[in-house]
Amino acid sequence: MSTILIADDEARIRRLVSDFLKRDGHTILEAADGDEALATIENRRRGLDLAILDVMMPGKDGFEILRELRRQEGGDGHLPVMMLTARAEDADQVRGLEEGADDYVTKPFSPVVLAARVRTLLKREGRAAAPVEQLGALSINELRREVLIDNTPVELTPKEYELLVYFKNNRSIALSRESILNAVWGYDYFGDLRTVDTHVKKLRAKLGACGAMIETVRGYGYRFEGSA
Repeated sequence: MSTILIADDEARIRRLVSDFLKRDGHTILEAADGDEALATIENRRRGLDLAILDVMMPGKDGFEILRELRRQEGGDGHLPVMMLTARAEDADQVRGLEEGADDYVTKPFSPVVLAARVRTLLKREGRAAAPVEQLGALSINELRREVLIDNTPVELTPKEYELLVYFKNNRSIALSRESILNAVWGYDYFGDLRTVDTHVKKLRAKLGACGAMIETVRGYGYRFEGSA
């Protein structure tokens, strides 16, 4: 798949993002500060497919790294960059995009959504294949955020869609309600675990016969047994 750099001074953020991107088959490089991130980019740029840069880091911040990268590139290639930050102000997002960022994600975030945006960005840059997966009668197109059953569109809410994609990407694995909540709703979400059960019930209903792919693991959570 692709080689991706994650630069963030918070180890838990790096671990969270890394775990999800590795499930898609990506190779992950990590940097804990801006200077390490820039050094990694300079040493490995021709082998990198994407850099995810936190804006607020010790040493050089994300904007400084982005400016230096674009200056070095000139007309020699283009490394896609996704900015990752807790600063949600419009001015910061506009600044990042104007300085050459390809996408901008604010914290707290859903790892499922971030992984999907990574796939979309890589596809847009011609660095990945279209993520369309056929599971029996069920078809999931992550670029179009489209779910079909026997070629008929299924209307899902954003959270129902993210839940389905999370299940699909973790087939045959028993997933606890807590892990599902953290993955789909975000690590800063403090809602009740019953939120998961409510959304699973609605998702199963909308999937009809395909809803049986989502199996209940009694006293623990759920397991998705969809087969290609």
